[in-house]
Amino acid sequence: MDFDFSDDQEQLRDAVRKWVDKGYDFERRRAIVAAGGFDRAAYGELAELGLTGLYITEDDGGLGMGPVEGMVVMEELGRGIVLEPLAQTLIAGAVLGGYASAGLKADWLPKIASGEAVVVLAHQERGARYRLDACKTTAEGSGDDCRLTGAKSIVPVGDRADAFLVPAMAGGQMGLYLVERSAAGVSARGYLTQDGSRSAELVLQQTPARLVTADGLAALEHAVDIGIAATCAEAVGVMDKTLAITVDYMNTRKQFGVAIASFQALRHRVADMKMQLELARSMSYYASLKLNAPAPERRRALARAKVQLGQSMRFVGQQAVQLHGGIGVTDEYIVSHYFKKLTQMEMVFGDTLHHLGEVSARMEDTAGVFA
Repeated sequence: MDFDFSDDQEQLRDAVRKWVDKGYDFERRRAIVAAGGFDRAAYGELAELGLTGLYITEDDGGLGMGPVEGMVVMEELGRGIVLEPLAQTLIAGAVLGGYASAGLKADWLPKIASGEAVVVLAHQERGARYRLDACKTTAEGSGDDCRLTGAKSIVPVGDRADAFLVPAMAGGQMGLYLVERSAAGVSARGYLTQDGSRSAELVLQQTPARLVTADGLAALEHAVDIGIAATCAEAVGVMDKTLAITVDYMNTRKQFGVAIASFQALRHRVADMKMQLELARSMSYYASLKLNAPAPERRRALARAKVQLGQSMRFVGQQAVQLHGGIGVTDEYIVSHYFKKLTQMEMVFGDTLHHLGEVSARMEDTAGVFA
């Protein structure tokens, strides 16, 4: 299998990397965190690069690219620990493009592609413990005349987004709905998360909504798998930069008159970090390449990838802090922010233990087929 990137993909990587290096430095990021964890201007710059339309067809104003291009972009954004939720935009573009009616696509996809509208997935509920089929939010009505009642937790930029993709139960079956933040009955309480990004608690009270698809569970599973692949790619970028910062520190920090990078025991620990990074990178590739596979195969692949990425993120983050010593956990030093990002990402779209259980369950299901 050829793992080389095409010229177009490398040019895309170069464009995003230049923006991260020149337009999203550590000081700008700190200012965005201080201002609330989300910046429309920075999001608009991502839109100017065409990234908000990455998974949207050219007919709808997007670039019409695929999972590999998404992986390339998310890796580079991870290197800069960018706060703006592009992964959510990729989810919204792919789900609306794949499941919504022509009218709903026409109303929202061009606005998402241009960066005018931020649409995010609002699926987590208290007590669900990452289970996608556990949903207490209810829906009444049909088509474009639906009303939703329920609550969703940890919704990315929930009090700043323009609309939400919300799973809800109607007649014992899960549907996926689009809810505008400006609609009646919407209440969103925003807050900063550990890594400096923004989330919200969302409450819906007889809120008007439009049906995206009646096959909501399949669409939600697909959405979450896109999110997992994006998170895996972003984590590779975060770990890659974390390792580079750590090596640079070890080459400049001196003990007993010599750089600590010369100590063999510490060099071995850096080698272990590199090994975990490369294991994570290979599983990120695997996750992205399986996004267009049939659902059962895709779900198994993404769960496996999230397990490896979770293990790698924890190892690389903890080793980076330990190799830095006390400075590694100070807010003033950049590596602490990479550590926070890795710690939070391990729990996004299901933590390591959850996906380990998913892998085991799916192996048992497969064994039952062949028994």
